[in-house]
Amino acid sequence: MIPVTPSLALDERDLEERFIRASGPGGQNVNKVSTAVELRFNMNGFTEMPEDVRARLERLAGRRLTLDGEIVIRADEHRTQDRNRAEAQARLVALIGQATHRPKARKATKVSKAQKLKRLEGKAKRGSVKANRARPRHDD
Repeated sequence: MIPVTPSLALDERDLEERFIRASGPGGQNVNKVSTAVELRFNMNGFTEMPEDVRARLERLAGRRLTLDGEIVIRADEHRTQDRNRAEAQARLVALIGQATHRPKARKATKVSKAQKLKRLEGKAKRGSVKANRARPRHDD
């Protein structure tokens, strides 16, 4: 079990890993060894996730979410499979952990009349300072 929160944990059997060749620089190692990990997590098969968390996770996953409801994470930063596997799992746990945080409800506020007046007086004062910088006009 992979803990996400104290009340939510992922079963490793729900994760599907595929090892592929990494792209980019790395010379012979990159061309010969499949060290990159493509981690797939099927959200539809995971029933212990609350609906509100599932909805937030779908929004956070963005383009990593497939039409079948799978989250696909690819990790190829490291030279070894183990480190890439750990990186991919850590990213998935962080994503799900982020989805478990319920956003704070926004309270609508209104600017007070005194604050509006103070702001407008400041703008008028600044405008007069700038106007006084201008060259004096001679009206003959």
